[in-house]
Amino acid sequence: MRTLSNTIGRIALLLGLSLAALASTSRADQPGKSPVKVFILVGQSNMQGKGKIAHLEKLVAEMPDEYGHLKKNGEWVERDDVWIKYWDKKGKLTVGYGSPEDRIGPELGFGNVIGDALENQVLLIKVSWGGQSLALDFRPPSSGEPEFELSEKLRQRIASGEWQVGIRYKEMVEEVRATLKDLKTHFPDYDGGGYEIAGLVWFQGFNDVINETFRAEYGKNMVNFIRDVRKDLDVPELPVVIGELGMGGVEVNPRYAHKHYAVREAQEAPSKMPEFKGTVGFARTAPYVVEEGDAFDGGYHYRGRADTFYKIGVGFGEAMKKLIGR
Repeated sequence: MRTLSNTIGRIALLLGLSLAALASTSRADQPGKSPVKVFILVGQSNMQGKGKIAHLEKLVAEMPDEYGHLKKNGEWVERDDVWIKYWDKKGKLTVGYGSPEDRIGPELGFGNVIGDALENQVLLIKVSWGGQSLALDFRPPSSGEPEFELSEKLRQRIASGEWQVGIRYKEMVEEVRATLKDLKTHFPDYDGGGYEIAGLVWFQGFNDVINETFRAEYGKNMVNFIRDVRKDLDVPELPVVIGELGMGGVEVNPRYAHKHYAVREAQEAPSKMPEFKGTVGFARTAPYVVEEGDAFDGGYHYRGRADTFYKIGVGFGEAMKKLIGR
């Protein structure tokens, strides 16, 4: 008597499909097991996501082999095995978790890769704001107070209590803690079986690229960020993927190249440090820049192309898989 596995394998061969493809399809349609594997997605506007969904619609129609899995029976697929929380919006992973809601970010490609790789339920907590620097807004606690002079505008905002150095870092940690403290409320299907903070993806840099002082200390701040977030989330070897600020493409305009390459080098450096060996990865994004054809946003937002943002997310997912042994 044939086993179920053999039967499925024969059907797969007859249909010209792989067992891996069948597994991927079925995984998305069923919730995973506890503990919930939690991945934190942090950054500024490109982590918010600027890939136009209307462009993704076109890609699904024109390139079904590459993007067709994102739609089923004319509807965008919602993954039961991957949840996402992006501020007040939460639910099953699908399109529309960008900013504004007619956009996608790296979460879509990342969540599909990680969801396929893990049997556990996956939760993505996206924490991002537009126009934020690592030197000031995300400044990690161990970097201390800035040695450079703050603008009069910032000093006034500090005096009024509206803003503080490192405010986004603090809010990021608070958002993660608050979400995990109340998982059942946010995700009623949570089975109460616990969670594990399994990784963090960092995708930021533009506000530091354009400021010479900020660029000069990006490397120091990036290293301190990794150390501090591991301490504050109580995950000593938290896997961290640093996404390259690659919106200028592989070969940046010579006029701006020195600025971009300086930050890219600082972003890649932690992955080469003995301290972070095997726990920090670097993911290129410049190769996914498309210089011609449809554009839905500025170059600083990777031209708002859905293919670029989806591939960036896939790249982040593949880099994370290496760190977590998948």
